[in-house]
Amino acid sequence: MARNLTQLELLIELEPVAASNVDRHLSMAKDWHPHDYVPWDQGRNFAAMGGIDWDPEQSTLNDVAKAAMITNLLTEDNLPSYHRELAENFSKDGAWGTWVGRWTAEENRHGIVMRDYLVVTRGVDPVALEQARMIHMTNGYSVMAVVDEKAGGVDIRANAVAGMLYSVAYVTFQELATRVSHRNTGRVCDDPIADRMLARIAADENLHMIFYRNLCTAALDLAPDQAMEAINTIVQGFQMPGAGMPGWRRNGVLMAKHGIYDLRQHLDEVLLPVLRKWNIFERTDFGARGERAREDLAAFLDRLRVDVARFEEQRDRSLARAANRGRQLV
Repeated sequence: MARNLTQLELLIELEPVAASNVDRHLSMAKDWHPHDYVPWDQGRNFAAMGGIDWDPEQSTLNDVAKAAMITNLLTEDNLPSYHRELAENFSKDGAWGTWVGRWTAEENRHGIVMRDYLVVTRGVDPVALEQARMIHMTNGYSVMAVVDEKAGGVDIRANAVAGMLYSVAYVTFQELATRVSHRNTGRVCDDPIADRMLARIAADENLHMIFYRNLCTAALDLAPDQAMEAINTIVQGFQMPGAGMPGWRRNGVLMAKHGIYDLRQHLDEVLLPVLRKWNIFERTDFGARGERAREDLAAFLDRLRVDVARFEEQRDRSLARAANRGRQLV
């Protein structure tokens, strides 16, 4: 039975892949400036500066757009947690350190521009938003803690020797999921400025996803069983990084109900495209451990398809009832 590679061995073996993908990313990434995506002429002072404080009537966003914008922004705000986790599982040296720094700098722009937009346009309550930010960032977020919890409290990374495989698998799916969420949020804002801003953010997230996806491809070739086990664990335990923030459940339900991010999108637009890109179900290089993990993953996806169909049926009935109540009130 092939032994697990250590964290250090994986980082050394995969550094040339990281380096080439850093170069690829830098050649494709486009510089942009948050201030170019904010309608500053709509801004005015709040009460502390002699103006008036926020009132719900000032917002032009519908309830779904508000929920999605708050959720997406608070997710971006937790960047220190994500930076720490990447730095711990990658390295601060060489191509790894270059990527962690560059990725963090690019991600930071997303929170800057979204907050500026929401404050200037008075899209949401800035006091409530700041209170939620304080809570969410204080609590932080750890992907691996969630994965360990899903594994019944067992530190699966210790057993697997290397946590970086779990981190790389997670961020591949997470970056793609975030891209989908941002892009769909832009469409429901009914504001071309917000749509343009979120499309710009989504383009960044897509390039980030490709970097991590390519690294995971190389990891599968290098240590197929080890990588397959990590992918299986991450897919089955996947949770968006905004989980636990104030209003998470309510906002998540609204977003799923109205097509911002739901189970169907998670399956068809995130999980399956990435798994196909990795040729998970066509590979012939797995040993016994990898085969077990692949079979377990296939069974999970079958169960998820059933859950997707059930969710869509329930959502359609709920939307129909709401539409019927609306007609009755007219």
